[in-house]
Amino acid sequence: MARVDVRPGRRAGDRRTVPLLAISLAVGLTVAAVPGWAAAAPTAARVATAATDPVGEPGAEPSTADPTETGPVPSEAPPTTSPPPASTPPAGTSEPTPTTTAPEGPAPTTAAPTLSAPPTAPPVPPVRPSAPGPGSPAAPPAAVRVTTGDITLTAAYWNAPSTVTTLRVTVTNTGAAPARIRLAYTLPAGLTDAGTRGCAHVGDGAHRCGEWTSAPGARFSTLLRVRVAGDAWRQMPLSGSVQVTATAPGAEPARDDEGFAVLFPPGPPVPGIRLEAGEVAFDISGGASRLDVRLGNTGRVDADGRVEVVLPAGVTVPAPPAGCTAAGPTRTRCDLGTVPAGRAAHLRLPVSATPEAQRTAPLAGAVRGKLDPRSGRARQVQMSFRITAAAALATPVASPPAPTGSQGVLAADSPALRAGGGGSVRQTAIILIAVSTLLVVLALTLATTSLRRRLDAPVPEPTTAPAPTD
Repeated sequence: MARVDVRPGRRAGDRRTVPLLAISLAVGLTVAAVPGWAAAAPTAARVATAATDPVGEPGAEPSTADPTETGPVPSEAPPTTSPPPASTPPAGTSEPTPTTTAPEGPAPTTAAPTLSAPPTAPPVPPVRPSAPGPGSPAAPPAAVRVTTGDITLTAAYWNAPSTVTTLRVTVTNTGAAPARIRLAYTLPAGLTDAGTRGCAHVGDGAHRCGEWTSAPGARFSTLLRVRVAGDAWRQMPLSGSVQVTATAPGAEPARDDEGFAVLFPPGPPVPGIRLEAGEVAFDISGGASRLDVRLGNTGRVDADGRVEVVLPAGVTVPAPPAGCTAAGPTRTRCDLGTVPAGRAAHLRLPVSATPEAQRTAPLAGAVRGKLDPRSGRARQVQMSFRITAAAALATPVASPPAPTGSQGVLAADSPALRAGGGGSVRQTAIILIAVSTLLVVLALTLATTSLRRRLDAPVPEPTTAPAPTD
């Protein structure tokens, strides 16, 4: 029988080459996966950090209380009413106007929402929520918008020691998830709360109210009862502000605020003089606007006219016209000359406002008119005017959550790479990729060399075994 004679040395070399090739390929493939692990390290660290935050028990409602605020927190929210049409701005009223119509959209509630399992599903024990994984979808962001009316007083204000009126506040949940919405407001000097249910005074004119549970897209209004003192007109112009905070599970709180103006009628009533002031409106460009004032002499004697304009903080007259001088940071005085009996003088002032002042609009300004006749007593009257800005209506819309990369992938514009420590992560990933590539190339080279040696080796001649002898 013929058999092939294979040398022991070559057989041992082949046995060593195969394990070496397998080990090289395994090391190369293992190291090739390391860059993904290194790139995913910042994400895992962020998730671990988020998991250490306090987590409430299942079914507990998230707290929307501001840690910087002090004072009692009301346990109930103010009553809601139907909101005004979206196309027309709301206006203040001099008398409370109760309404029983249902609010637009799902009605907010003051109780926590309850969740129930499907009847066919088996009972599941409560599990403490954990941090979402890298591939889990992000929670929809919370978003909220608030709009206010104005406190507009009628001529009856001059005959009463105080006047109770209402301020309409309209809230819209502009987010994509149910949210807990809390209301707070600040009243200027001379105004106090007249007993708004669900709200409490916390000092310095600030008030806090209870929370609503609002569905996505819900829009509703509430009426705040306000008392205006009989001498509050001496401190005009007067403005306040309203703030809302929305909190949704798993999302950052969203806030919005808007101001409101307290508008007094011309007065105190004095015969022989009439004063009118227009509204100041800033367009979306934020450029300068104008204020129109008319001072009328309704008496029988000619008189010298003077007008003084008082503006809120952040609103100024950049270039007073002829006859006008700056009497202070927020005051401008203008001499109108002689105003004949039965005639009126017209004044137009350029007005500008800072971006901060425009974002807090509506605001209120005041104008005082005075007539000093050649004979007789001087007559003086004052009133408020409204300042609005389109920038106050430009509330940023909450953007949808950006898609997250798969595990082991770090986007080039991610915060981890833009931060100070991103450079070391990128360098480490590049080095590991280069090393893994070299190892793979080395393994392929060894495999190719081994195969080539086996193919180029001479085939041994067959040998014939000697025949057995008897």
